[in-house]
Amino acid sequence: MSLKRRIAISLSIAFSLIFGIMMFIVYVSFNDFRKDEFRERFQKRLVFTVNFIEKSGDFEKEAPIFFDENSDNVLLNENIMIFGKDKSLVYSTLKDKKITWDQKLLDRLDKEKTIYQENSVPEIFAALRTIKGENYYILTSAQDVTGQSKLDFLKYMLIFSYVVSILLIWFFSYYLVSKFLEPLEILKSDISDISVHKLTTPVVVKNSQDEIGVLAKSFNLMTSRLNDVFQSQKDFNSSAAHEMRTPLTRMAFQLENLIQLENHSDKTKTTLQQMLQDVYQLSDLTKSLLLLSKFDKEGIASVYEEVRIDEVVFDAFETVLRNFPDFKMDFQIDEESIEDSILTVKGVKSLLEITFINLFKNAALYSDNQEVDISIKETDFRIIVNVFSIGSTIPIEERDKLFEAFMRGSNSQNKAGSGLGLRIVKRILEYHKADITYSSLSDSENLFTVVFNK
Repeated sequence: MSLKRRIAISLSIAFSLIFGIMMFIVYVSFNDFRKDEFRERFQKRLVFTVNFIEKSGDFEKEAPIFFDENSDNVLLNENIMIFGKDKSLVYSTLKDKKITWDQKLLDRLDKEKTIYQENSVPEIFAALRTIKGENYYILTSAQDVTGQSKLDFLKYMLIFSYVVSILLIWFFSYYLVSKFLEPLEILKSDISDISVHKLTTPVVVKNSQDEIGVLAKSFNLMTSRLNDVFQSQKDFNSSAAHEMRTPLTRMAFQLENLIQLENHSDKTKTTLQQMLQDVYQLSDLTKSLLLLSKFDKEGIASVYEEVRIDEVVFDAFETVLRNFPDFKMDFQIDEESIEDSILTVKGVKSLLEITFINLFKNAALYSDNQEVDISIKETDFRIIVNVFSIGSTIPIEERDKLFEAFMRGSNSQNKAGSGLGLRIVKRILEYHKADITYSSLSDSENLFTVVFNK
């Protein structure tokens, strides 16, 4: 998940939780306010009733007329029952109904004097009052329908407001975060366009005072330093390889003449031939370094051409044959290849030749019979080249490092080599988006498999 989305989601969740908690507090607070208001109205009705009893001359006769005249102030579904000192019903606003009451509630009033039951339906407010020297038990019941309807309306409004607000919060969070991080997106785009050939191209710095601007300036400084190091390394490799080619060519020419023109003992001739092989090897190595210094993974694609793998294999074999006259190759195209096989890949022929030259030299040096078997198989999506030879194999514990620089296996004792051949092979194939693996079919069989993706 991108940073922009993580920030937007985090902000949205945070604001959603805060907004939800605030709405819950509003709902609970209003509910408490409704209860307190309704209880206060209950108390006023009680005081109203007590005052009426105190002022009335004949309570039982005046009560119906009094409560009818004051019906506008009656609570919804209000019922009043008044009991005398012996807890017998004196008056009730209930008409044409069988009147029942909770005798235990009246008994509790003897001790508690006032009882309020807000969790019952309807709610009940009961009180024991002494009026004109006599005890009266007053029970009032009512429902806060108006307050409850207001609470329900508030609940629906809060839910609706919460849903709409959450949608707006999530939308604007993403929008604002996108706006704020737009410079970072531009920086990311500029960085993505930078390659080995564009290290000196600076990224755009719109506001050098904020954190993104500081990051952009630091990145420009870093690429400038990397460019200096890269150019120095590339110039050194190119110059060193170029300067070494001339003396190496001259040494090889002189050694060849020396071997052919002079009569030498067998030991001297063997030594000269070995020296000539070392010069050839060093010359090939400098040629590889010179070619590799000219290309990189991005720039090499600009010089790709259609290359036939079979031609590369035969040209590489001819090159190796000059240094190893007894070297032999058995070439074949796998029967499982597609019918219209053309065996072509996109790449640089000179570099691909170096790949197979190094593989063939290994076969010539380490095989028991100086022979290599080549099989090529082409499918709809790949070209697979198997390089097979008979000889001592590479131990399993050394295979993971086989393609590292200066890696020489335990089977290379007393064999000429620099330990760079397979590393160069690996790097060239990476440039061509190809892969190479090594496997051993038995204790004396070596198989290198090169896979080109079409």
